[in-house]
Amino acid sequence: MSDPVSVKVYVPQGSLGVGIFPEEIDYALACNFDVIALDAGSTDSGAAYLAKGVSKNDRGSVKKDLVLLMDAQRAGGVPILIGTAGQAGGDQNVDWTRDIVLEIAREKGYTPKIALLYSEQSPQLVKQKLADGKVSNLPPLGDLDEATIDNCLHIVALMGPEPYFAALESGADIIIGGRASDPAVIAAFPLWKGATQGPCWHAGKIAECAGQATSANTGQRGVLIEIHADGFDVEPVDPQFKATVESISGHLLYENKNPWKLTEPGGELDVTACQYTQLTESKVRVTGSVWNPQPYTMKLEGASGNLYQTIMIVGIADPDVLADPQTFHDKMLTTLRQRATSATGLAEDEFHISLRMYGWNGVSGMAPPEGAVPLEIGLMGVITAKTQALASEIAKACNPYFFHMPIRMGMELPSYGWAFTPGDIDRGAVYQFELNHVVSVDDPLELVRMEMIDFSEDQTVEAVINA
Repeated sequence: MSDPVSVKVYVPQGSLGVGIFPEEIDYALACNFDVIALDAGSTDSGAAYLAKGVSKNDRGSVKKDLVLLMDAQRAGGVPILIGTAGQAGGDQNVDWTRDIVLEIAREKGYTPKIALLYSEQSPQLVKQKLADGKVSNLPPLGDLDEATIDNCLHIVALMGPEPYFAALESGADIIIGGRASDPAVIAAFPLWKGATQGPCWHAGKIAECAGQATSANTGQRGVLIEIHADGFDVEPVDPQFKATVESISGHLLYENKNPWKLTEPGGELDVTACQYTQLTESKVRVTGSVWNPQPYTMKLEGASGNLYQTIMIVGIADPDVLADPQTFHDKMLTTLRQRATSATGLAEDEFHISLRMYGWNGVSGMAPPEGAVPLEIGLMGVITAKTQALASEIAKACNPYFFHMPIRMGMELPSYGWAFTPGDIDRGAVYQFELNHVVSVDDPLELVRMEMIDFSEDQTVEAVINA
């Protein structure tokens, strides 16, 4: 395809479901954009959403955003590209988003052509790739083994832009993608149109969280990026906000350890030679972005849920404890471990107990400055075991000690403040990521399958769903 004069990409927000401002859509429409592209998920909130196949965002909020976007798609005659649907991008997450889109289409009388891009992988396929020497680890994890693969409830491979090319070639109006690289979703349409790779990938990175790279500093606000022969331009879609040289140049550090390079499927973005120019008070131009092709790899994410937890929470205002929180922590932890083994007969490697002291070091885990004295402490005890029954039994055995243990023996027994009653709360399964690996592929579409939903004006959505 020939290199177009420019391609305008409207990124309405950083994650589908956090809220879109209708006036921003109106502004973007007036700018005649060519495509709507946005991310819909992340690993930021943990492994549960992949393991369970559910969205972090409520259905109503996602539907509200999709209504606005589908109205804009209809008004502008442009496609919508969505990545990492339903928070985690697994097959169930994609289907959940699909059903919302179809519901809106029915209510509005719209008949879009919808492409579904699935990137969930079977354990058998991942094992075969492992046996073929196609899987390698990313720090800090070591080499992958079959037992770890079997622990995963769901496994996804992060797509690059190529599956979106295939969907666009098929004439899709709305593309609902499984797990995908955030920049790839935004870069996909201009790349498909033949724009230069370096600016496309760099623009995708800058706009991955929409307005976060502007003075709005939040993923809820939108941006417009225009990719052209000289590079790309970035501006907010709300005139009260501004893109500045500082905000745009610094964004490559967001969720990236290297300020100059970014690794993506099929290559590496190099911004070492980039120049940033303040074109207007609110618009920045970026030139000099370079894309260096590399062997194609896709990151694997797998989530397990084979352990269980019970928690207990108390509030502590005892001045003796507040004067020496670390001694109290260490004594409490030793006491609870001894109590758990004596009461249940379990070996210490059959369960795990941790204490988190909020108000002291519950978030950082680091020792506070010398001489620091907390005003109060929220102590959370976390008991992890192979079954919920075991975790609950251990918590009940530890309950009196957790509630009453003094910092020194011989003192009158204190009573700390329970946050809830009963004091032990069964959390259920513990979801965690098991995979931090990449798989080498010969074809970017190898681990992705596409399904199309295509219905004409005289067909109903119900007929499509039931087909």
